[in-house]
Amino acid sequence: MVFDGGFGGARRLGRALARPNGHEVRSKCWVSRKGARPNLLAAIVAAVTLAAAAAVHAQDYPVRPVKIIVPFPAGGTADVMPRVFGEWLSKKWGQPVVIENRTGAAGNIGAEAVAKAEPDGYTLLSAPPPPLVINHNLYPKLNFDPTEFVPIVIMGRVPNALVVNAKLPQSSVADVIAYAKANPGKLTSATQGNGTTSHLTSELFQLMANVKFQHVPYRGSAPALTDLTAGSVDLMFDNLGVSLALVKGGQLKLLAVATEKRMASLPDVPTIAETLPGFESAAWYGIVAPPKTPPAIAARINADVNEALRQSDIIARLAQLSAEPIGGTPQATAAYMREEVERWHKVIKAANVKLEQ
Repeated sequence: MVFDGGFGGARRLGRALARPNGHEVRSKCWVSRKGARPNLLAAIVAAVTLAAAAAVHAQDYPVRPVKIIVPFPAGGTADVMPRVFGEWLSKKWGQPVVIENRTGAAGNIGAEAVAKAEPDGYTLLSAPPPPLVINHNLYPKLNFDPTEFVPIVIMGRVPNALVVNAKLPQSSVADVIAYAKANPGKLTSATQGNGTTSHLTSELFQLMANVKFQHVPYRGSAPALTDLTAGSVDLMFDNLGVSLALVKGGQLKLLAVATEKRMASLPDVPTIAETLPGFESAAWYGIVAPPKTPPAIAARINADVNEALRQSDIIARLAQLSAEPIGGTPQATAAYMREEVERWHKVIKAANVKLEQ
């Protein structure tokens, strides 16, 4: 078995290489002594040749347009974030970077398209947590394995926050909890869709506050925020990337942020944790490649995104989205995603979250 680069691959490799007695498993080319050395040499030569070819390919990459599939609608942070980087990468590479929104099923439709794409670096997936670390713990069956994606980089992380319609009488987290306890199921909670971070954040809030909202799922932040500003729904746990502008415009009220401590940019806005100790939630936005994409290609894209994260204009645009720059190596990205799988699985299990068909 060969390590395929996916963020689930390291554990499979470990299982493949170890017996209960700790001895190494020998591959089939070692079984027969006769002709073993030529077979081994041939395998080594083939491996070196492939590695060299991949490295040369990575040096030339890209030689044609690169498509980044975003599995959520235009207008939300999940869409804006890759456009910020796509514009910079297009100038860096001298090739168009095309953003394609392919929505549906909490990101699964777009993710499946990338999972089945050629592993050549010319089709990538940019997504928040759902299709990468959440959905396989919610959906009984997926047509792709999220752990087989090749992690490249996390572009940024944006804190979630509790925002409400501007005309809602409640003006604090305590007010919302008190009203919800007196009127179970009356407050409507808009989310980006089943299994999204806004959905799971809402479920976590209800669990910790011992209240009940009526869940109203949408297909992304943009349509949910449209109805929230119109008063069709009461509240939403959304990332601040897009909703903060609506708060500043007076269309929404920002009651609290889901960070551990108050944000330096919003010092007067309390944290949810000040009312519900330990409450914390953020949305992050990562780039992954199809399974079996050569590590050299992933490393090239990773290096260029990290270079972008050092540019003052990119830093300024992320700040406008209330985003914290992340970056790091593909290995660090894979480790972070594994941690997120466990984190959100605990929320799903504790809140007994079920898909709403």
